[in-house]
This record gives sequence, structure tokens and C-alpha cells, in this order.
Amino acid sequence: MHFSHDTFLSPLTWRYGSQAMRRVWSEEYKRRLLRRFWVALAEGQQACGLVSAAQSRELRARQDDVDLARAAEIEQTVKHDLMAEIMVFAEQCPEGGAIIHLGATSNDALDNVDALRMRESLDMLIRRLERLLRAIQVRIEEWAHVPAMAFTHLQPAEPTTLGYRMACYGQDLLMDLETLRQRRRALRGKGVKGAVGTAASFQELLADTGHSAAALEAQVMARLGLEAFPVATQTMTRKQELDIVGALSSLASSLHKFALDSRLLQGQMIGEWMEAFGQDQVGSSAMPFKRNPVAAENICSLARQIAAQTSTAWQNHAHAMLERALDDSGNRRLLLPEAFLLTDEILARAGDLVQGLSAHTRRIRATVATYGPFAASERVLLAAAKNGGNRQTLHALIRGHCLAAWEDLQQGRPDRLAERLAADAGLTQWLPAEQVRRKMSDAGAYVGDAPARALALAADIAAALAADPLRQDAGPTA
Repeated sequence: MHFSHDTFLSPLTWRYGSQAMRRVWSEEYKRRLLRRFWVALAEGQQACGLVSAAQSRELRARQDDVDLARAAEIEQTVKHDLMAEIMVFAEQCPEGGAIIHLGATSNDALDNVDALRMRESLDMLIRRLERLLRAIQVRIEEWAHVPAMAFTHLQPAEPTTLGYRMACYGQDLLMDLETLRQRRRALRGKGVKGAVGTAASFQELLADTGHSAAALEAQVMARLGLEAFPVATQTMTRKQELDIVGALSSLASSLHKFALDSRLLQGQMIGEWMEAFGQDQVGSSAMPFKRNPVAAENICSLARQIAAQTSTAWQNHAHAMLERALDDSGNRRLLLPEAFLLTDEILARAGDLVQGLSAHTRRIRATVATYGPFAASERVLLAAAKNGGNRQTLHALIRGHCLAAWEDLQQGRPDRLAERLAADAGLTQWLPAEQVRRKMSDAGAYVGDAPARALALAADIAAALAADPLRQDAGPTA
């Protein structure tokens, strides 16, 4: 089955997400993994004396011969896609076809395959997130000592440093990395437990063989390189998917926060950052001068869609009535690939955004020079109070001068805040005028220990990237 752009195609088919991630969630790859499950089941059953070596050998020899067209043809009649795949596989294997899926239920195959695909997808996302964190680490170290105005309530507040601001994003993403690694380590499949999870069918098959259903399950899962949940119903618990999609949503929130801040900082009202913009890139079809923050906007747009997936994953787990209902089957065909492909895309775009960021240092210095003196008034307040002044009285005094100076600034008049404060006897009785002027003269130095904290966070990132390299499990590959 081949499709072209004369019919609806998901943007994830061709626009968003990497080809590697699309491959993992492709129908062909799914069916290859299904066949690997059936081979693993047959080989486990062979070891228990249930099937012959010739049967399992034949299945292994034809396991990659996926025929989607023939499966679609059969599905038109049987109305069951998994049975259609079994029947195609059986047609290809005259001897082994008779024992494909012996004792299993659909989700013994499907849930283990989904676990394998989620594991491979998590591996890809973890690698992407690690690369992003390395890029952020570089920026933190580069900008640790570069003063810039911080903004609270979208108003100039006090100076920070560019590196400290990046460290805040890095800290969130470091938490996301640990969460993804934990979800990856904890990931499990259903195992082989039959129609309602009791393994009754396998116990029946294994009667008088000296082998247990649990032992067969262990053999099959070892061949898949996957651990099984100890208990299951007809499906493995959907809570695992809720936890994983929730982790992707949490990561998306971190990337959305970074991208949203980037958009604000690129706006000409602040104008301190600029994402990479190609020589021939077009920002607007109408306005030739536009340089819109398209990468950051795209991250925000797709991150919202990832967040929306969490609700569906929640419903699938919470509404899983008794041992099974089929009302999650259709949406999971969308939910899982979309969550992983969208996350794959925004991680890639965030990496490009960080690496291509330009800091407009002249604009940054100008902003600090304009608004820094207002922030420096806190230094004056603290020093005067430390010398014995009443903190509340001093706060009211300084606030009055700040409001007057702010009005001067808004009206285009020169900023005279330092002179106002240095001339007020109510303040200078606690802090000499020359000290007032000195503390007001270098607002950019009022960044506390932000540089040290930023560099410490960069070191934490480096340690995290070195301490827990991606575990390379031996699992099936297509």
C-alpha cells in the first residue's frame, strides 16, 4: 500500500519527526516485530516439547517476509488485522504455520510489540535529549558571567546572567532526562499470559511436559530481550503508557517554557536573542523585513499537542473495564506514534534552536543600563538598613524616588534616580551619598552567585551525561 499527497496524510508521515522514529512506528516494522514474537513463542514452545524444530525453523526463515498487500486482502474478509497477519505468515510456512500463535491471545503479541517499540523510541528520545543538554551546557558555560536583566511579570526586575537563565532551562531538562531514563529502565511487556492473563491456555498446553507456563514466558521474553509484568489481564496495564506519555508531556512542557521565553526575548520589545535565520529564509509572505521566531513557535505548537495526548492515555488506563475492553485499541494506533514522533520533532528543533541562538550583547547591555539602576536601589536599601535604618521607612522613601524617576524615563527625560537618592537626607543619614552613587553605578554586578550556580549546574549536566549512558539491551531489530 503506497500513498501520495492526493489523499490525507498525517504531517507526521512526512513533515514532523525523524525517519528513524517513523520507521519504528511503521506498519511494516510492527509486523516484523509481531513475527519475531511468534518466532520467540514457537522457539520457547519447541524447548518445552510442544512444537518441532522444523516448525520453528521455518517460521524464523520467513519472519521478514511481510506482505502488507496480502494481509490487507485477507483482512477485508476476516475483519481482524492480527488474524490476517497470522494467516499470511501461515500461508508462507506450510509446516510451521499450523502452530503460529499457539495458546496466545492478540495482546500477548501486540502489547509486547508495543513495549519493544516504546523502548526503542525512548532510546532515541534519550539520545536526543542528551545532545540537547550538551548544547545547553555549552551555552551556560559561555554565558555564565554575561549580565542581563531578569523579568518578572514581564517587567524588568533585577540583573541575572544569560548563563543562569539557561541553567534554569537545563535544570528542568535534567529532571526530564532522569524521568525518561527511569521510564526506560522500568519498561515491561505483557509476557505470555493468554486471554485474561491467567496463563490457563499455556498451562493446559504444558500439562505433562514438566514445564510451567511461567518458565515458558521467561523463555519467550528472554528471546525478546524484554521483562514481563508479573500480572496482567488480557492486556498489560495501561498505566505504563500513562506514565510514559506523561513523561513526554512533562518534557514538552520544559521545551515549551524554553521556546516561549525565547519568543519573548526575540521580540523587539526586548530584542536580546535571535534564533538562526537563513540567508534565503522567508519570515512573512507579506512583510519582507520579518524575522519571525518560527522554530520556537513550532516547538510551542507541537508541545501543546503532546500535552493533549496525556488525557487520552489517562482515559485508556482509568476506563480499562475489568479484564479488557476494546475502546483503547483505535486511539492507541494514534496516541503512541504521535506522542513519540512529536517529541522527537521538538527535541530536534530545540537542539537546533540552542545551537543557533545569537545573543545581542549591545542590546543586553543597553537594557541593563536603562533598568539596572532601579534594581540597584535594592542594594541601597539593604546597605542603609544594615547600617541601622528602618527597613520599612527606607523602602517607602526609595520607592517614591523610583516612581518619580520611572515617570521621567517614560517621558523621555534623563534618569536621575541616583542623584535623587544621594540628595535625600532621610537616606544619607544611614548611607553616605558617595556610597549611594557607587552602589547605583554598576547594576550589572548585582547578580549574586548566579555565575557560580550556573557553572555548577553545567557540571551537573556533564556528570549526568557521563554517569548513566544509554543501556543497549539486546532486543529484536528489523
